[in-house]
Amino acid sequence: MKVGVAVPQMAESYGPGTTVDWARAIDAGPFSSVSAGERVTFSNPEMVATLAACAAVTERVRILANLWVLPQHAMPMVAQQIGTLDQLAQGRLDVAVGVGARDDDYRALGREFTNRHSRLDSSVAELRQLLAGHPPFEGAEPVGPLPMQPGGPRILAGAMGPKAMRRAARWADGISGFDIAGDAQAIGRVNDLADKCWTEAGRDAPPTKISGCFVAIGIDDAAGVLRSFTARYLGFLGPELAGVIAATATTTTPDALRKVLHGAEQAGCDEFIVVPATTDLRCLDAVAEVVAARG
Repeated sequence: MKVGVAVPQMAESYGPGTTVDWARAIDAGPFSSVSAGERVTFSNPEMVATLAACAAVTERVRILANLWVLPQHAMPMVAQQIGTLDQLAQGRLDVAVGVGARDDDYRALGREFTNRHSRLDSSVAELRQLLAGHPPFEGAEPVGPLPMQPGGPRILAGAMGPKAMRRAARWADGISGFDIAGDAQAIGRVNDLADKCWTEAGRDAPPTKISGCFVAIGIDDAAGVLRSFTARYLGFLGPELAGVIAATATTTTPDALRKVLHGAEQAGCDEFIVVPATTDLRCLDAVAEVVAARG
């Protein structure tokens, strides 16, 4: 199982140099990918610009958009952004897509929150056509630049429930899940569901399976930092529920991370994404030691 790392874009202390410092350090480490996600009404930097910087200063790791909320956007612009990112990354881009869970982000962008699952299906179909070089309408030029990867990068689905997974099995190359506690049984249930839905959909190849969790190790008061980070990230759920869920985030020691990674591998993950709760590079150093020791 490969291990990737997300830049800590949701941490409060994320600053002007964080993206480049972390991307370079991730590229130099025993990691498979560097990733960033999309959120609008929050303090994080914008995903596409962040990934562009990561692509420009790395040479080895894959660049993972994790997760792109497609129903919030017009597909010709997304296609152009994907083509640009894939060129900057020289063909190293992967894209995970989903519907998101925050109404405020949709409202901020002037998009409807309703019917977003069916809109995701149609958005992916349109996006694949655009990435293959088909024009957005008759008489138009194709949207450029085209990706370096023919037909575009892999498209993974941020699907976890049965209905969403069955839909994803029709159009996705795999799944990108997440479990705040990094619980092997929960991750395994999602992966097993993906395998089942892919088989039922008559897909020839099994789905790529990615998961991840929040982590804080190698720093002072790791447990407090992780709880605070998780509760702040989940603040849109309300303080009480956010606090309850934050209490399940316990990957705060190297041993705990080793257990999470072992469990995720046993659960069938092809890659696991470590999402740091801090911008302190000591956390990345500690994660690198754990991953390197896995061999």
